[in-house]
Amino acid sequence: MKDQLTAMAAQIENEFADLEAVLMEVCGTHTHAIRKAGIHQMLPNKIKLLSGPGCPVCVTGSGYLEQAILLSQTPGMMVATFGDLLKVPGNSGTLSTARASGGQIKIVYSPLDAVDLAAAYPDQEIIFLGVGFETTAPVIALAVQEAALRKIGNFSILPALKVLRPALEVLLSSGDLKINGLIAPGHLSVILGADAFNYVVEAYHLPTVITGFRPAELWLGIAQLLKQLKAEEAKLFNAYPQAVTSHGNLPAQKLINEIFVVEDAQWRGLGVVKASGLGLADVYRKFDARFRFGLKSIPSLEPAGCLCGEILLGKLTPMECIHFGKACQPEHPIGPCMVASEGTCAAQYHYRELTPRLGRTSFDFPVKEFRPL
Repeated sequence: MKDQLTAMAAQIENEFADLEAVLMEVCGTHTHAIRKAGIHQMLPNKIKLLSGPGCPVCVTGSGYLEQAILLSQTPGMMVATFGDLLKVPGNSGTLSTARASGGQIKIVYSPLDAVDLAAAYPDQEIIFLGVGFETTAPVIALAVQEAALRKIGNFSILPALKVLRPALEVLLSSGDLKINGLIAPGHLSVILGADAFNYVVEAYHLPTVITGFRPAELWLGIAQLLKQLKAEEAKLFNAYPQAVTSHGNLPAQKLINEIFVVEDAQWRGLGVVKASGLGLADVYRKFDARFRFGLKSIPSLEPAGCLCGEILLGKLTPMECIHFGKACQPEHPIGPCMVASEGTCAAQYHYRELTPRLGRTSFDFPVKEFRPL
């Protein structure tokens, strides 16, 4: 594998050495896969990679976490959540600190686990934290459907589900983002289909590739973007056909459309983006914790000194934050980009290079040895 990647890197170096390009991926799993494989380090110096708003935990505002904390501290209520939300800062603390001080918080591995939890504890209200993109939405929809079929009345979700397209369009049309090609999210494309990203090419004339997560797949996707740029073309290319079809997963799309309705949503770095969130349809509204418990919206407060919002929008890189690797580390993160499993800062921290190449930014804090796959 290492020899194959070295050969691919050499081919790109030879063919595109003089090409200047900024490519952006909008998938947290891509961000980590790219850095784990060392692709960011092996590209020609004139070809840069940026990370966009592809981490659902990172784009979720602190006000949402504050709602979850308050629910966990309310008698008779228990919050069920994936583990990656525990250390994400709210306005006054984290779910982890809330649990340490007596908050009722249970880590689950699936929304369906939260439904089973509600069935096992009928005297408690179980609130599942529904954070994610359209990739996560089908399984959360399935949990709501399951609770309705089983007539489990003490289960609800606190929705923070995001729809990527409206936020990406705000970013692409802003004029602030200077990119030459887009690496579209692989998991999201499995659900929505390759055709869902035609608008990027048609409206913004931006070369776009859908790729998988293995190093060789990522290299092939990047090479495809560079070939388009060199030929002055803008096309949508599906380099992940083994998992992504043109139309996507139709049953999953049907389930999303049955359980959810589109609504405005708050994004870290972007503010409120119209029609960029998913709330529960009227027939399932009793499973929406916001309506069930009359929750009021809580403003989100950015942690002091945190640049996560700018990093999510590709305006800054983690290395441009004075706290990166110093005051802000995974053990004591200042913002969500460092603590989230798909966060850009976490990826840069864990997979930073030991000996940066000429022209790359050096590190002035202890680093782990970098070993490309």
